[in-house]
Amino acid sequence: MRGNSSPRWRRTTGAPGGGPGRAGGRPLDLASGAAETPLIAPPRRPAPPPRHFTVHLGFVAAGLAQARELAVGYAEALSLLRPELALGAAALSAADAWHRAERLFCGAVGPDGEHCVDVAGHPGFHHAPGPGGLGWGDGDS
Repeated sequence: MRGNSSPRWRRTTGAPGGGPGRAGGRPLDLASGAAETPLIAPPRRPAPPPRHFTVHLGFVAAGLAQARELAVGYAEALSLLRPELALGAAALSAADAWHRAERLFCGAVGPDGEHCVDVAGHPGFHHAPGPGGLGWGDGDS
């Protein structure tokens, strides 16, 4: 075949006698600001909402008490580096028993909707996050 003038090689775009980039058989002038149809259409479905994910960090400890202390330290240190982490959702379990995870932090809800960031089972008042955070509860009882 000589050249590409065969009718089999033309793709129609709805314009009579036109192929890609042609209107009515003549080339489009793209320098004049004529817009081409985008090749990739936007997605039809909206983007899914953000989901919560969990990271499991493994470490070695002599017993449950030491493991709890180390896990609280790791969680607090990570929350300082990355404030978007949900510190109250941190939990501890044995490596082979994820279904028996125990919460590391109290998480009690205060009067203004804040959550207690003290370790689980702590004595005294509950405390909101941050220095000078609100304290609430029975305290000394």
